[in-house]
Amino acid sequence: MSDPLHHRTDYTRHVLMEDEAGDDPIALFARWMADAQEAGVPEPHAMTLATAGSLTISCRVVLLRSFDADGFVFYSNYNSRKAMDLERDPRAALNFFWPQLERQVRIEGKAEQVSPEESDRYYATRPVESRIAAWSSDQSRSVEDRAKLEERFERWKGRFADGEVPRPLHWGGYRVRPQRMEFWQGRPSRLHDRIAFEHFADGAWARLRLQP
Repeated sequence: MSDPLHHRTDYTRHVLMEDEAGDDPIALFARWMADAQEAGVPEPHAMTLATAGSLTISCRVVLLRSFDADGFVFYSNYNSRKAMDLERDPRAALNFFWPQLERQVRIEGKAEQVSPEESDRYYATRPVESRIAAWSSDQSRSVEDRAKLEERFERWKGRFADGEVPRPLHWGGYRVRPQRMEFWQGRPSRLHDRIAFEHFADGAWARLRLQP
C-alpha cells in the first residue's frame, strides 16, 4: 500500500514562462487543452466545479462542453443541487488537473444560464438515451433503489418511442465567466510555475507570477 506521508514526485516535464503564457489566458487554456488531448489524458474535459450552498461548500466533477472568451460551459439539470447553489450564489470555481502533463488550471468567476437556443443546440447532439435520461432523472433527489431508477427510465423511453426527444425546460447549460485564472506547472524542488490572470471591467487581463 502506498504511503502518502512519504510519497514524493519531482515534476520535470515542462516550464511555464511569461513569454509562453502570453497576455490572453483563454488562448493559453486552449493550448493546454490541446496538449492534454494530444497526450491522451483520460477525460481531459473533466473539471471539478465548486459551489457555495446555504451551509457548506460543495464540489463535484462535470464535463466542459465548450469555451471561448465569454467563459466555460457545462450542462446540468436546473433542479440539481449545483443549480440550487448557483441560483443562491452565482460564484463558482473550476479546476482542471492533468497529471500526465503535471499541470493544473484554476478558474474563478460567476455562473449564468446559457440561452435556451444554445442549450437546444447542444442537447440535439446528445445520444437519444442521454436525452431520455434528462427527463427520467430528478437529479440529486433520493430514489428507493436502482430498480426504481431504471423503471423510470424505461417508462420515459416508452413515451419517446417515436425518437423525438425535446429538451426539458429543467435541463440546460451554465457559463462560468472567468474573473481569475491560474495556470500551475509542476517544477523540480517544489518551485512550481504559477501564472495568474485577473480580469478587469474594461475587458483587459492583468498577468502576474505567484510564488509556489
